[in-house]
Amino acid sequence: MRFPFPNWILLSLALAAVAARAEPLRELADFAGVRDNHLVGYGLVVGLDGTGDQTMQTPFTTQSLINMFSQLGITIPEGTNMQLRNVAGVMVTAELPPFARPGQRVDVVVSSIGNARSLRGGTLLMTPLKGVDGLTYAVAQGNLLVGGAGAESGGSSVQINQQAGGRIAGGALVEREVSLDLGASALELHLREADFGTAQRAVRAINAEFGRPVAEAVDARVIRLQGPGRPNERVNFMARVESVQVMPVEPPARVVLNARSGSVVLNGRVTLGPAAVAHGNLSVVINTDFGVSQPAPFGEGQTTVVPSSDITVRQQMGSLQFVEGADLMEVVDALNALGATPQDLMSILEALKAAGSLRAELEII
Repeated sequence: MRFPFPNWILLSLALAAVAARAEPLRELADFAGVRDNHLVGYGLVVGLDGTGDQTMQTPFTTQSLINMFSQLGITIPEGTNMQLRNVAGVMVTAELPPFARPGQRVDVVVSSIGNARSLRGGTLLMTPLKGVDGLTYAVAQGNLLVGGAGAESGGSSVQINQQAGGRIAGGALVEREVSLDLGASALELHLREADFGTAQRAVRAINAEFGRPVAEAVDARVIRLQGPGRPNERVNFMARVESVQVMPVEPPARVVLNARSGSVVLNGRVTLGPAAVAHGNLSVVINTDFGVSQPAPFGEGQTTVVPSSDITVRQQMGSLQFVEGADLMEVVDALNALGATPQDLMSILEALKAAGSLRAELEII
């Protein structure tokens, strides 16, 4: 039996084996300081259809609502039992892009932190979003879009995806910009994947583009650039650098195993040395039936339920299979010959790595 790789996986693996091609430098590196900034805030979502927080288990929701009412001039008598099933306490997160100016909008993600069953149909009230320095950089508000769906009736319920989180497209207005100083003359370009070969090629390509030595490699990730000082000329210089075509060095052979989903991904440089592998499955099946034991007529015994278990052990015998592969498709064919499931394949690859037959870096996520 061949291992059932879906067609789209085979296609992606085949594409990975294609020789690398030149790419614009903007796809491989970023200028130092030109980055997003994380924002976070705490807020309230209102307008829920009875699916909000339960007050007794989430006192912070009640406290937040009382504080908000006090700011609006409304006083809640002490000891009032507030039933807030239409309100939920949430955390709001956003990414502030570089060069963002006041008045621009950014997307926000809203996530429940209490025991609200669903945020569908809710509205986020005005929530300040702060940076790591404690300053407010944006304010979020708006109606939530929740991707999940669910229904319940008579004690039964069904749910598709999760409903305790949602998004608001353009839900936050930028109130403060992040100062960004690109320096007087020297610029730094940071490769997203540190590699001495790629850094060397990038320096050569940049210097060839400008016809003079304006770039030098500091290490495997950082490239220092000598750019003009005037802002307009500096922007033109940076745009020209980003458009330079660079042939990146092929990444090392790597196998990535996802322990949660059982997914296995191999890049185009993975090879297998000669090895003999025996693979078999062992399964234990337990079936339990329940019988009724009745006491004798006019006896003092009681009717009891007696369980009866039947345990069966099934073992699929595996024979030695020779595996070897010099390119990606040969590796796929060799692994197919073992007839393993994705979960079994993870164990086989780990064993091949330990035996020295898997010539690739093994990463588990």
